[in-house]
Amino acid sequence: QVQLVESGGGLVQAGDSLRLSCAASGRTISNYYMAWFRQAPGKEREFVGSITRGGSRTYYADSVKGRFTVSRDNPKNTVHLQMNSLKPEDTAVYYCAADSRNLGPGASRFMNEMDAWGKGTLVTVSS
Repeated sequence: QVQLVESGGGLVQAGDSLRLSCAASGRTISNYYMAWFRQAPGKEREFVGSITRGGSRTYYADSVKGRFTVSRDNPKNTVHLQMNSLKPEDTAVYYCAADSRNLGPGASRFMNEMDAWGKGTLVTVSS
């Protein structure tokens, strides 16, 4: 089983950028489809973005499209979420998740079936 640890969260102002990282151990992430989800206070967890095993395709929620970018560095066993033009509504705990299936654009439908999850990192965007 792969283990995931997120880092890079913090307190930023609206309009700032932040880069989250997800470090994997136990298994090589090249075998995994990787996704980012987030959960805002009082709200359900939601899909943010994802990337296929080889990194050739990425998928995003409409709310972050054009502002967030998912990337992966398979040799370093790491996945990143670059967040630009942050808004107060981006405030949430951000989670990294892995799945051995190729979920394509459908990661949100399989959220409760992902193979592994990190514990999350908090991002707070002040106005």
